[in-house]
Amino acid sequence: MEIIKGLLIIAIGSLGQSSSYVPIKKVRKWSWESFWLVQGIFAWLVFPLIGMLIAIPHDVNPLLLLESGGAGAAIIYGMLWGIGGLTFGLSMRYLGVALGQSVSLGTCSAFGTLFPALFAGTDLLRGDGLILLLGVIITLTGIAIIGYAGTLRSQNMSEEEKRAAIKDFALTKGLAVALLAGIMSACFALGLDTGTPIKETAIANGVPPLYAGLPVILIVTLGGFITNATYCIYQNIKNKTGKDYFNVNISVLLNNILFCALAGLLWYSQFFGLEIGKTFLTSSPVLLAFSWSILMSLNVVFSNMWGIILKEWKGCNPKTVTVLILGLFILIFSIFFPSLF
Repeated sequence: MEIIKGLLIIAIGSLGQSSSYVPIKKVRKWSWESFWLVQGIFAWLVFPLIGMLIAIPHDVNPLLLLESGGAGAAIIYGMLWGIGGLTFGLSMRYLGVALGQSVSLGTCSAFGTLFPALFAGTDLLRGDGLILLLGVIITLTGIAIIGYAGTLRSQNMSEEEKRAAIKDFALTKGLAVALLAGIMSACFALGLDTGTPIKETAIANGVPPLYAGLPVILIVTLGGFITNATYCIYQNIKNKTGKDYFNVNISVLLNNILFCALAGLLWYSQFFGLEIGKTFLTSSPVLLAFSWSILMSLNVVFSNMWGIILKEWKGCNPKTVTVLILGLFILIFSIFFPSLF
């Protein structure tokens, strides 16, 4: 029952993340770099800070957590993850919500699951390590099939249809960007793993284990914000789009801030759900180690559901739809695979 609770909490957070790009479609008269920066303020600073404040009792000094070590490395991993965050947004731009998230999150799933295990000295060819490796392979298989479905969709669509579904559709460029996004985004998992001493210190200072991982999220996202803010401000200056924030009427400004805030909240919910959900998976070390891959798999499943709702798969032939459904089925199976042993 505890495991089911954990998986359900992670799934709810995943649904939030997969929905986070929908509010951005409501942002008006702002360039990409402008809305990306504003939603990042909410996603990587405001809501992680609120989460940390919820976790830490009022009589505990947050600076005590930094003395436990790991904070510096977590910020660096966060900055590397920030590169993935930038390119992740571009993958949505070139491939759409469904295919862009599928490729990026698939790569992120593999590296984000296997790297911490390897750094911990896990033998991936025996015992629990082998189950972990097989789970990742099943996940990648499902995502590869979904990627193939995206290729079939591209082949069966005219250029006009592609542009109608995804304004800046570019398959080759999009795939390259999505792969880079996935590899760099996996650094978030390494940042969370590096922050283990911070969790332990938090628990020792009265933070309930359920919330002990929330301060680590803020430290990692802080690093990501530094990278993203630097790039977005540079683009604002280069493209002379800094006026976006001031050259709109008050109703448009409030509209954009509102939907950027909503996007930020939904995005943050995935890691809030992951850290909370992991506390219910401690009875299964393999499932706990596989939790990152579970989150990424669910993100792909839910993002493709949004892709269908947003008509990104409209006009596909039966073969393409069959391949897509097969890939989604394999991904869902991968979530429960480790619990079979």
